[in-house]
Amino acid sequence: MEIEKTNKRTGPVIFSEYSRSEGIKKALEMGREDILFELKGSGLKGRGGAGFPTATKWMLTAAANADKKFIVCNADEGEPGTFKDRILLLEYPHLVFDGMVIAGFTIGAKTGIVYLRGEYEYMLSDLEEYLMKMHQSNLLGKNILGRQGFDFDISIRLGSGAYVCGEETALIESLEGYRGEPRNRPPYPVNTGYMGYPTVVNNVETLASVSHIVVKGGGWFKKHGTDKSTGSKLFSVSGDCNKPGVYELPWGTSVKELLEIVDAKNTKAVQVGGASGTCIPKTQFNRVLAYEDAATGGSIMIFNESRNMLKVLKNFMEFFVEESCGQCTPCRVGNTKLLEGIEKIERREFTFAHINNLKELGRTMQVASKCGLGQSSPNSFISILENFKEEIFHTDGKGQSNGKA
Repeated sequence: MEIEKTNKRTGPVIFSEYSRSEGIKKALEMGREDILFELKGSGLKGRGGAGFPTATKWMLTAAANADKKFIVCNADEGEPGTFKDRILLLEYPHLVFDGMVIAGFTIGAKTGIVYLRGEYEYMLSDLEEYLMKMHQSNLLGKNILGRQGFDFDISIRLGSGAYVCGEETALIESLEGYRGEPRNRPPYPVNTGYMGYPTVVNNVETLASVSHIVVKGGGWFKKHGTDKSTGSKLFSVSGDCNKPGVYELPWGTSVKELLEIVDAKNTKAVQVGGASGTCIPKTQFNRVLAYEDAATGGSIMIFNESRNMLKVLKNFMEFFVEESCGQCTPCRVGNTKLLEGIEKIERREFTFAHINNLKELGRTMQVASKCGLGQSSPNSFISILENFKEEIFHTDGKGQSNGKA
């Protein structure tokens, strides 16, 4: 398949200079403990959205006593508005696969699996061809780069388009051939993961960051970003702007700065973190993109003054009703009730008491749902209704409705 090439991308970390297999060679020189030390010093957190410290996950898996261990690359990029992992896999596969080999060496795994989003099947042949070239260069297979006893291989499995499989335990269930449903935790994948063995599940961007950290050091990585959010982040920017695309920016960049970079005009709202994220109004554009403020797995959706925020919200909630696996009651029933509330607002049949009850239901879902889908799906409902209530409820600014409610 012919891949359309984009203009050269620039950025402080991911898109900085890196040569194929450079990280693997450096890792074999450093040794496992030094890799973990650099990773911990970098402060790298998972780039899929959860933000769990990568070094902690690797250390726990490395310490686990088991005959087999696995590395799983979560390439199930299903969050609406997110497409940065696709760019990495298409244009920078060396960063991702080198990161997997480094991870395998560090924790003592011999097998790596890429769980590729079903809709990305079109890139499968190119990725498999790249893996074949890695075999030919002794970057995969037996005794990698002459290191006796270091055997590691990577295979690719296709998902079936289920949003919930972006959650790591649902992903593992799917890999094992079962219905993609989240597992009860504990136990955690670092102890009991794929096929019951210790497993590291990392996002595509996380693994790409690892390759740079091994070569350039944790201190170099930590110079970028903020104290609590080190390094950079890839943002998938879409919506009402003149320059949509994938941008690498340091953590700590403000929403206002991002809007200027992508040439967005007359912006009303920015949805940070995809459908499961938070909707930020123009009065809050000074907020920064960081784990300690406006956290995101990468999706940035921009809405200008022409957009109807109630329709935006309805679109999000219809998505969650469709994608809920139905396993737990808070998510299965809760999302349906929130969507019903939006439809009542459309028909002007709501009461503010009922809307307040639905917001409280959303907060209950955030703590009672079994996995990240149900825990995050109310975010849009709560933030959009609170930040755009005058538009949605047609109030006079003092909480008094101009409609039937």
